[in-house]
Amino acid sequence: MTRIDILTLFPNMMNMFFEESIIKRAQKKGLAEVVFHDLHDYSLTRYGSVDDYPYGGSAGMVMAVEPVANCIEKLQQERQYDEVIYTAPDGEMFSQPIANELSLRQNLMVLCGHYKGVDERIREHFVTQEISIGDYVLTGGELAAAVICDAVIRLIPGVIGDEQSALSDSFQDGLVAPPEYTRPPEFRGWKVPEVLLSGNHAKIEQWRYEQAVARTRERRPGLLRDEE
Repeated sequence: MTRIDILTLFPNMMNMFFEESIIKRAQKKGLAEVVFHDLHDYSLTRYGSVDDYPYGGSAGMVMAVEPVANCIEKLQQERQYDEVIYTAPDGEMFSQPIANELSLRQNLMVLCGHYKGVDERIREHFVTQEISIGDYVLTGGELAAAVICDAVIRLIPGVIGDEQSALSDSFQDGLVAPPEYTRPPEFRGWKVPEVLLSGNHAKIEQWRYEQAVARTRERRPGLLRDEE
């Protein structure tokens, strides 16, 4: 079973996402476990403060070192973590290969960034991997953590009924997915490509590969640069 501990300032913000669809089924099957930890509970102040003004006088607030360190160290006393992930705009861009690798881990910790970020000492002494889901800034790292968890959990064997489906997703082979069709074979004069109705699996696979390459070249040409 894969366990993911999420350290956040707003645990209630994430509950609904993890109580629906595939993520919920994965937890009910005992294939994954997602646990939220409210950083306010680890504050050293009577008011549960978790942030403070940055040294140097710049604008905004910074997540304080004490509550984050207290939470991380408490969890590390309970189990060994394969990765302590921090969601940050300047982290490594999240990708399918990263999701594949993380899905093989047993214990993951995800620290949701907030405000102007976390005290740098947390990144220096506790964080083992920093991940960004795009070149933009969110109000908090909870959405990024949810994206990471969703991409990872769906890859765990047994979570998706048809495991072959996950293996044929976009980016698994460095290409975006080819077009997909279902019944009826004709709708308003719009026809499904004949090759998909032929029953010739070799030709169908060749068509799908050619379509994937063409679509990748058109929409995400950067994915082909290494191959070309």
